[in-house]
Amino acid sequence: MTATVVHAPGFQRSLGTMVSVRSVSKVYPGGVEALNEISLDFPKGQLTTLLGPSGCGKTTLLKIIAGLLPATSGEVMVDGMRVEGPGPERAFVFQDFALLPWATVLRNVAFGLELRGVPVAERESIAEHYIGQVGLKGFEKHYPHALSGGMRQRVGLARALAVKAEVVLMDEPFSAVDEQTRRKFQEDMLELIKNEQKTFIFVTHSIEEAVYVSNRIILLSRRPSRVMRIIEPDMPRGITPDQIRRHPAYLDAVEMIWQALKQYLD
Repeated sequence: MTATVVHAPGFQRSLGTMVSVRSVSKVYPGGVEALNEISLDFPKGQLTTLLGPSGCGKTTLLKIIAGLLPATSGEVMVDGMRVEGPGPERAFVFQDFALLPWATVLRNVAFGLELRGVPVAERESIAEHYIGQVGLKGFEKHYPHALSGGMRQRVGLARALAVKAEVVLMDEPFSAVDEQTRRKFQEDMLELIKNEQKTFIFVTHSIEEAVYVSNRIILLSRRPSRVMRIIEPDMPRGITPDQIRRHPAYLDAVEMIWQALKQYLD
């Protein structure tokens, strides 16, 4: 018997809340309803994954939280402030890397700080720290075309961390890399969560990935998306990655989510 916890959609955590989504709906031109009355709280210092069937509105919700897309109704609050557009307290890691092809790794990672007017020496020092954090020390002078897909994604993550945003939003950041690189990324993410104490909101199509990296998983229904349930995989983190993936709590959470989602494949 495992300790994985499942909550109904209305469950509220007692931990400090960093992001609050209140009755958010999104209807695209032409009448396509992507989200229907989504209400969620995202705790500080944890990684929460948005998971659901393809096309259910995961990325739409992520972009609304980022301020890149307006909600049709409802509101998003970040640290008590209403979201009206992009802000310095949020950073977005794109699926397609979104790097500057003409800039070195160092310049790419420091770019957000450059836009904020941070002096050269200070921003390069910060950038070098996060380049090391994501395992790219020694590649500061390389250009994106000389890097593998996995390395380019690490640059994107380092850039998001360098701006010292409290909320890091990640849209399927590991989908473009091979399975071995993806697993290494997942392990590195657990270290970053522990070391950075930021609030991560993560979108993925992978059930196994969601269970492995997440403190909480928000399971969304088919479009128009609603919250089906909130799952908290309760696994010990002081064991090896292979032991985590064989742990009963991990296996039970993967099976529970699969059973919930497979109805949408019929």
